[in-house]
Order: sequence, then C-alpha cells, then structure tokens
Amino acid sequence: MPLLNTVTTPYAEAFLQVAESRDEVDEIVSQAKSTLEIWNQSVDFRDSMSSPVIEIQTKKSILQKIFAKEVTPSFMNLLKLLADRQRIGILNSVLERFLELYREQRNIALATVTSATPLNDDQQGEILKTVQSVAGTDNLELDLKVDPDLIGGFVINVGSKVIDASLAGQVRRLGLSLAKVS
Repeated sequence: MPLLNTVTTPYAEAFLQVAESRDEVDEIVSQAKSTLEIWNQSVDFRDSMSSPVIEIQTKKSILQKIFAKEVTPSFMNLLKLLADRQRIGILNSVLERFLELYREQRNIALATVTSATPLNDDQQGEILKTVQSVAGTDNLELDLKVDPDLIGGFVINVGSKVIDASLAGQVRRLGLSLAKVS
C-alpha cells in the first residue's frame, strides 16, 4: 500500500461508514466530486489549505465560508477534522480514496476518457457503450477530461486497459513503426 494511502484510507473508510450510517452516500459522493473539482481548479485554495503558515482556525473559517451551504454536516465535519489534524492539505487524496472505496464497494468500474475536445451527449453515449464492452460491466463511471495535445480522437483508460484512438497516438505508433523499418 502506498504511503499516502496509509494516511488517507482510515479517513476515507470512516467517512464512508458515516455516510452509510446517515444514508447520505450518494449525496456525499456528489459533493466529493464537486469539492475535488474546486480543489483541482483553484491553485490559491490548494496552496492556502496546504500552507503551514496559515493558522488552523483561519483554514476552518475559510472552509466554513466556502462549503457550509454546499455540503452535508458530516462532510463539513470531515473538513474541520482534517484541518484540526493538519491534514487538510491532502483533502484531494482523502476524497479520491473515499471515491475508490465507494466504487470498490459497489463494483463500479472507473473509466477515464480523455478527448481532444469536449464530447457531446451522443459521443459520450457511444463511448460509454465501447467502454462497457471493454470493462465487461454495465456498472461504470466515466471521468471525462479534455487534452488538446491529443490533436483529435480520444484515449480511454479502464483499469490496466488502454484504448488510444487519438491522432497523437497514431502519430506516435507510426513513428515507432518507421523507426523499426530502418
């Protein structure tokens, strides 16, 4: 088990148990995803929560102002607990581990789909069908990402399986083929 998991797993497991006991799992899963989005998009927020210079009470106050109306009381308690224990800087890792445990418990496969441009609903539906056949399950969660460096197409990751249907991947494979010829 990676070192970070030894720190995050107890928090994530306890949080999942609390969510289950309060019958808030689906709501908290949604809130965890939204919170991760904020975390990943806001460098200032991440830096302030990770800063050893900012006092615990100030961090808790910031968390209260940002999340009080957005999350359940049990989610707010987790945020405050992490702040009190000076672990709020790894909030993203705790929430990611929480989501992993949730998926494991419900046998949900996570598929990361990275495309060159945002996918419309029809494209998402077609990719979902493809991913379901690759994953061998209908119980699937898509994580959609955009990476213009792919030039065109998409890359799908499901566990250890990768489907690279991107132009960048085709160019790379063509270059490798040409290198073998000489």
